[in-house]
Amino acid sequence: MSPETNAEMSAEMSAHLFGFLRALHEGGLPVPASKQLDFLRSIEIVRPVSGPQLYWAARATLTTSNRDGEVFDPIFEEFFGTTTDLAVMSEDEPEPDNEQQAAPGDGRDEEPAPFEGSDGTGVQASTAGHEIRRVFGRTSPQDRRLMADIGRDLAAVLPRTRSRRRRTGTRPGWVDLRAIYLRSRRTDGEIIDLRFRHRPQRPRRVLLLIDVSGSMKQHSPGYLRFAHVVVGSCERAEVFTFGTELTHVTPALRHRDVDAALDALAAVVLDADGGTMIGPSMQAFLARARYVTMARGALVIVLSDGLERGDCTAMHDATRRLALLGHRLLWWSPLACESSYRPLTRGMAAIVGHLDALAGVRDLSTAHAQVRLGLSARTGPSRQEFHV
Repeated sequence: MSPETNAEMSAEMSAHLFGFLRALHEGGLPVPASKQLDFLRSIEIVRPVSGPQLYWAARATLTTSNRDGEVFDPIFEEFFGTTTDLAVMSEDEPEPDNEQQAAPGDGRDEEPAPFEGSDGTGVQASTAGHEIRRVFGRTSPQDRRLMADIGRDLAAVLPRTRSRRRRTGTRPGWVDLRAIYLRSRRTDGEIIDLRFRHRPQRPRRVLLLIDVSGSMKQHSPGYLRFAHVVVGSCERAEVFTFGTELTHVTPALRHRDVDAALDALAAVVLDADGGTMIGPSMQAFLARARYVTMARGALVIVLSDGLERGDCTAMHDATRRLALLGHRLLWWSPLACESSYRPLTRGMAAIVGHLDALAGVRDLSTAHAQVRLGLSARTGPSRQEFHV
């Protein structure tokens, strides 16, 4: 086959694949650039030679739920043929033709090494870590409008508490003799009105713990943009990220521009898109007295899918202590956006009894919906509803 023919075939295949991806997007299935790249890499690695192989390579990289599959299947069938009988992939490999027969002893008759998914693909939780600088895209105008709406609604729904410092005013409380005396000096010792000291209300501290592991790859940018709004809107807010290690990112998020904040954050969060160690990361937070002070009496929100690997004892113990320290403990998971979701994994089943609310949040839009429902009220299925 001539080089010109090969080039034409490659161009036609590329146009067909990108037409397929464009049709998915137009059909209502979000296919961001990261998912498209994963799909194309899977084709390069797996080299599918049959319809079922191509189907599962595309399904594993482009969809995240059964609802996505309802959009995906008819479009795949339109571009690549029928999708029936795809539950079990065929193990029959095509026989090589005469021109491709391997010569004895040339090493091509050996079985290829099994393919192992790399960390950070989002396929499953892992404990392996790697240092990589995450590059965040620019914030779209729509996301900026959502962030402004969240910041405007946030102050009204934050739980409040009495300040420890007393202030002087006219509202009845403790009589402030010093203030009364100082004011009476202006009227030659005549007491015209009384002054009292009281403890005004102030918003509680907000503590965000954000999962940036590989399984949260497509959701963590939205979570971090939400954290930027919280830091900019709340009087007292602290943000930590965790994957395989714990990172304090509040200083980076204090930049006024969200894109500058994410660029600064990318320089300090070196475990993004890697493995998952939820329990050890939360225990590392509780091991430092300064961090424990941040959680005491605070509204604590954990943004994670809760897919812990191995022994879940550390995750259970740390969650229990956070629930006792904080005013309320909310867990926001992208998996809970599905109406059929139940916290039946080992990690979530172990901790759901300590949560004040479990809600579905996967992006800025769903985060705004939870804010509008009210953070001080129950915002989702609670510990009583998920007794497992």
